[in-house]
Amino acid sequence: MVRGPLMVDVGGLTLTAEDKELLAHPQVGSVILFSRNVDTPEQILALTTAMRAVRPELWIAVDQEGGRVQRFREGFTRLPAMRSFGHQYDVDPMSALAAARSCGELMAKEVKAVGVDFSFAPVLDLDVGVSGVIGDRAFHTEPAAATALVRAFMQGMKAAGMMTIGKHFPGHGSVAADSHFALPVDDRSWDEINAYDLQPFRALAKELDGIMPAHVVYPQVDSLPAGFSSFWLKTVLREQLGFAGLVFSDDLCMEGAAGVGTMRERYDLALEAGCDVVLICNNREAALSVLS
Repeated sequence: MVRGPLMVDVGGLTLTAEDKELLAHPQVGSVILFSRNVDTPEQILALTTAMRAVRPELWIAVDQEGGRVQRFREGFTRLPAMRSFGHQYDVDPMSALAAARSCGELMAKEVKAVGVDFSFAPVLDLDVGVSGVIGDRAFHTEPAAATALVRAFMQGMKAAGMMTIGKHFPGHGSVAADSHFALPVDDRSWDEINAYDLQPFRALAKELDGIMPAHVVYPQVDSLPAGFSSFWLKTVLREQLGFAGLVFSDDLCMEGAAGVGTMRERYDLALEAGCDVVLICNNREAALSVLS
């Protein structure tokens, strides 16, 4: 089905008249749930059912990675941080891969059971002990180990019928700043990034259904953050890595996106750079400002 490019959020546990009006707009094609939108599995299912009563074709998403990033908690399995599979991999690779696959399948089954289409997972960033916002969300430090574990997790998701969305391209793990609150700058060369952070993305590009770029600027490569850069999204991701899936921007309300311009300018530039779906969350006025 044809969907609009804008992903938005809603205010609470049930839909307001304003929420319904926003979801009905043809420019809106998807919605993301946050902790304020969820209580019990029964309530989440009622909310997603109400959303589809407004727009049957809506995609509904959530961040249900595990560990620190798990929006659905009450009535759901508490998933471990992905780094735990990396530690297990160092001792017993086969059992770690099996556990990662089982975790991916369990997460996907529980999320889909309440009417949510996909989680923004898995994380392909590498944990080098620098980024607090990534940290134990990453599977491993080494590209080959991370790739193997991510692939296993993805296999579990796919077995449950869920799309896989890799993040944060081309890698957020080597910068200390948190792009929610600042614009991280990664001063490494193309050769360094290509030889390390890009490796999981390169290996898995043709297996992923979607990719989310980082609100990180790599000034030795391009002056714009990756999510606004046609070089990163078109030249590297599409042409060099052969990625044919969907590109989801990270939230344009994050501070890492603020330097690009007004919300309308951010929205237009993200689409021009190669994003297929653009997230504007936790700021209703900002979301409304891009609707034409």
